[in-house]
Amino acid sequence: MQNSRFKLTLGRYWANDRINYSIRVFIALVGVALPCWYWEATTAVTPLVLGIIASALAETDDNLRGRMKAQSMTLFCFLVASLSIELLFDTPWLFAIGLFVSTFGFIMLGAMGARYASIAFASLLLAVYTMLGAENSPNLWYQPALLLAGASWYGMLSLTWQLLWPNQPVQQSLAGVFNEFAHYLDSKSKLFEPVLDMVPQPLRLEAASKNARVVTALNNAKSTLLHRARRGQPNQTGDKFLKIYFLAQDIHERASSSHYRYQDLAAAFHRSDVLFRFQRLLTSQANACREISQALSMGKQYRHGAESVRALDELQESLNYLKAQNKPEWRIFVSQLEYLFNNLATVERQLSNVSNPDVAQTGDDIELADTEARSMKELWQRFIGQFTPDSILFRHALRMAIALVVGYGCIQFLDLERGYWILLTTLFVCQPNYSATRQKLVQRVAGTLAGLLIGIPLLYLFPGQEGQLVLMVLAGVLFFAFRTVRYGLATTFITLLVLFCFNQLGEGFAVILPRLGDTLLGCLLAVLAVSYILPDWQANRLHNVMASAITANRDYLGQIIGQYRIGKKDSLQYRISRRDAHNTDAQLSTAISNMLAEPGRYRMATDECFRFLTLNHAMLSYISALGAHRTRLDEEYTHQLVAEAHRYIHSQLDCLSTQLSGNVCAQAPDGDNELEQRLAQWRDEDCTSARMVLQQLHLIHRMLPELHSLANKLAARTTKPVKENDKIPESK
Repeated sequence: MQNSRFKLTLGRYWANDRINYSIRVFIALVGVALPCWYWEATTAVTPLVLGIIASALAETDDNLRGRMKAQSMTLFCFLVASLSIELLFDTPWLFAIGLFVSTFGFIMLGAMGARYASIAFASLLLAVYTMLGAENSPNLWYQPALLLAGASWYGMLSLTWQLLWPNQPVQQSLAGVFNEFAHYLDSKSKLFEPVLDMVPQPLRLEAASKNARVVTALNNAKSTLLHRARRGQPNQTGDKFLKIYFLAQDIHERASSSHYRYQDLAAAFHRSDVLFRFQRLLTSQANACREISQALSMGKQYRHGAESVRALDELQESLNYLKAQNKPEWRIFVSQLEYLFNNLATVERQLSNVSNPDVAQTGDDIELADTEARSMKELWQRFIGQFTPDSILFRHALRMAIALVVGYGCIQFLDLERGYWILLTTLFVCQPNYSATRQKLVQRVAGTLAGLLIGIPLLYLFPGQEGQLVLMVLAGVLFFAFRTVRYGLATTFITLLVLFCFNQLGEGFAVILPRLGDTLLGCLLAVLAVSYILPDWQANRLHNVMASAITANRDYLGQIIGQYRIGKKDSLQYRISRRDAHNTDAQLSTAISNMLAEPGRYRMATDECFRFLTLNHAMLSYISALGAHRTRLDEEYTHQLVAEAHRYIHSQLDCLSTQLSGNVCAQAPDGDNELEQRLAQWRDEDCTSARMVLQQLHLIHRMLPELHSLANKLAARTTKPVKENDKIPESK
């Protein structure tokens, strides 16, 4: 029994992607530390370790062939970066020109895709690592050879990992989706508090934030699946995981849907237990998502528990009791609760089918939308397409290039012997927007200071090479373990690693004060760059993000309405429009959050922005409910009313999108009171599906005047012209 528990615990640790990643780094670092200690190659340790770090940061998920191509490209870029530093190091003016051109060019490579962005950043990092040791390099080839040797060693280890555990990244990415589902369902459950005078906006905003995390997880999972497919078509090995991904998309559509105004339901049933029952069911389904996440990450069969099934049965009994009361004032609300119950019952069925996705899969369209550039022509077009001042990537590249050249100028002017830490800090801290830069800056300074304070006594306690090599390996492993979740802590460990590396050259104590001073100067350059070199204040682009969100909702609604005529079909085009709507909603949530981190003078109408986000997320939820209940309607009168309502809503959303993208005040189109009354009053003989469609369209119809009013307020309070920023394509 104890042995099986130990195996289970070990399996859980192994399934954790960060721990798995850290084990790979540990093997790589030990693989260079031991030989260097054995042969007393003290000067070779530092470049070998730095090569491993750069290679690990360049690593992206792909199939075996893709990884081999990426590894070859990484080593080539590393060779170019390292050799160019060695060649130009003694010629400052040529070095400055080369630094500007290479920084700008490498960052612009990110236009071709995430893989190229990772390789470009790692190449710049390796260039700075070469600068750090250039003074002590005995010849032109010494540092490049060792740096590339460390990078090649980690690359071979990564390829071996891929051969041994090819499906592990897919399992981990899908596990991440269900883990985020759990948090999202927990936040949705808070909307079912049966209290009078309920204010749903804060809960809607929390749900929008959690939904953005679900969208990111789904996009990551889709990218991982695409890497194991050819032009969107899965192979036999990934077929099961692909079906689980489609099932997750369906669950997301249903989980994100809203069937009525939560404040109205809370007011109607504040004396009943029915909303508590809904809350309990959502909490139980959130727990089931956590169990699915764990099973997927460990590669085990998921067995659906009885807790959520029992909660569903008890909820049904509670609904039956309410219907038996036959109260006229409850009639409309009970209908809404029945729609919601049917939706959650389907979610329950989908969760129980995770281990057998063939049962849940409907339709034969299992193609993924492949948005990655494949041919050289497509790559070149993406690269050239970003060469405009309106591009976020272009601004970041120019900003970073100038900041690094200014940093190099400071090194030359002040004659700083180890000043290249300035460039290293600027490279890490300077991000595409002010919010991310400020966050990195605080974490970087705190982490560096903590690392230096911890490192000084450790250098005294472990003066021997053996002890410091052990601490170096541990620091490197912990840096990668915390890099994506606790950057401040990760900075502490990378500072320790650097101290131990330079102590191998007899310079451990000598780099302590310069390291702190250079960090502060590098952070200052990063903040100045992001604030004054083509700054990308969120308020200047928020109108366009809002317009994109409205347009995506319009297109998603159009795809759904068409299926009420022909019947449900999860076609590729439908899934693309659904993913676009959720992506733009997530982008809007992120843009507003980023704006709040910017200086007050650059913010814009904060209350109105939050209200717009609330309404947009509510609209997406109402549209998602229509998508969740798609079915063919046969009654012609209903079709005509639905088509008329959709035409009106479509034209209103078109007008709103134009109003937002142009950032202009405009009078809202005249409302159609007769249409609103017809949507609000359906006939008793209408089928359940018809009533649900008319109800959701009515809910969308009701929010249009306030959206137009908000657009006018936002336009009136804007003090700067809006620039059309680029949109980075999202996964579908």
